[in-house]
Amino acid sequence: MKKLLFACQLSLGLTAGLYAQDRHVIVISVDGFRPEFYKDPSWGMVNLRQAMGEGAHAEGVRGVFPTVTYPSHTTILTGVKPLKHGIYYNTPVEATGITGRWYWEHDSIKVPTIWTAAKKAGLSTACVSWPVTVGAPITYNIPETWDLPAREGGEMDRIAATARQANPAGLFEEVQQYATGKLDASDFTLDYLSGDENLARIGAYLVRKYKPGFLAVHIANVDHFEHEQGRDGDKVRAAVASADRAIKTIIEATEKAGIRENTTFLVVGDHGFVDIHTQLAPNVLLTKAGLIDPKNRKDWKAYFHASGGSTFLHLRDNKDKQTLEKVKALLAAMPAAQKNLFRVVDRAELDVVGADPNAALALAPVQGVTFSPALEGDILKAAHGGTHGYYPDFKEIQTGFVAFGKGIRKGVTLPVMGLEDIAPLIARLLNIDFPSADGILYPGLLAK
Repeated sequence: MKKLLFACQLSLGLTAGLYAQDRHVIVISVDGFRPEFYKDPSWGMVNLRQAMGEGAHAEGVRGVFPTVTYPSHTTILTGVKPLKHGIYYNTPVEATGITGRWYWEHDSIKVPTIWTAAKKAGLSTACVSWPVTVGAPITYNIPETWDLPAREGGEMDRIAATARQANPAGLFEEVQQYATGKLDASDFTLDYLSGDENLARIGAYLVRKYKPGFLAVHIANVDHFEHEQGRDGDKVRAAVASADRAIKTIIEATEKAGIRENTTFLVVGDHGFVDIHTQLAPNVLLTKAGLIDPKNRKDWKAYFHASGGSTFLHLRDNKDKQTLEKVKALLAAMPAAQKNLFRVVDRAELDVVGADPNAALALAPVQGVTFSPALEGDILKAAHGGTHGYYPDFKEIQTGFVAFGKGIRKGVTLPVMGLEDIAPLIARLLNIDFPSADGILYPGLLAK
């Protein structure tokens, strides 16, 4: 009897293992991804448009607040908003002086992620430059990270940091040997389209070599050039076409690996983009009122943490109602023309939208206005290019979503979905339990 029971358990285990190996989900995030990139053929995403014809897509995806990269990517893989997952901005609030740190470490996340759920289910996973993955429980991990301080001229040293934080040890050297060739700083930067190309080649190599059950890849050249040129420009269009080729590189890798028929692809984004013309520095008001001292930043009572198209008020003492009322009075006393550039988002509304629970309030500007963390100088300055971070209540700041491959119903169009709705879909496609997600699983996306 014991032998029979053992044989049944062994058979079930082998079956489960084979079943897991038959499921592959690949998420490719294009930073700054906008729906028009795949809806309008003039943007040159030929490969993605062809794939979209065999799958499903959204007319737009509502983001989180602020609509910036790290909170958004964390929502994609947790199914909850920043209020719950704990990655409130790209960078931590540093009222005493900005160091250049970002939220790199996975243990900063306060809720389960797809990474943790997949590991619990016994699935192999892989990551290429996905935000907030340093130290994550990922089988093959090339995290997004860099060393501080930045090099002269602002160039980040990603090579040394990535090699040091990759898992298992030696994986970054392995992918250079077999996928990209020896990389230097200019090969692993946002300034050249080869950056996305190399990330795609790394992802393709991991697919062919290890065939992970779940792979997430983050490419960011599109975002970089939208910051430089705004919503449109020659560099932006070149980056969009390059991202399309990167997507095709990874699709082809599944064909070479013999797993294409068992793979589902989700091409996602984190935020849209807005052309900007004016920069507003509300910390200048706080400096003039004596609430923060530029010469001794340790002596502060209030500070606005800028996040592109939004800024969040932090108090040194969260219970300091007197300082909060003083800041509100300073905002109310601004000239009418300046006050018309933004609205105040109070704490109750921040709770509803799922933003940083530590912020006393936030400012949400009209399109075209962005925020600066500066403590001194003119409160208004000219700005150019593009940014994001805005309150997620208008079309231009929405991001995109395209799904195709195994398990996806052909021809489905969602008018709008939430960024938090992606994690439940990933979990269903991987056949793993993920009850912590707040997002909705749209059954209409799934093939019968």
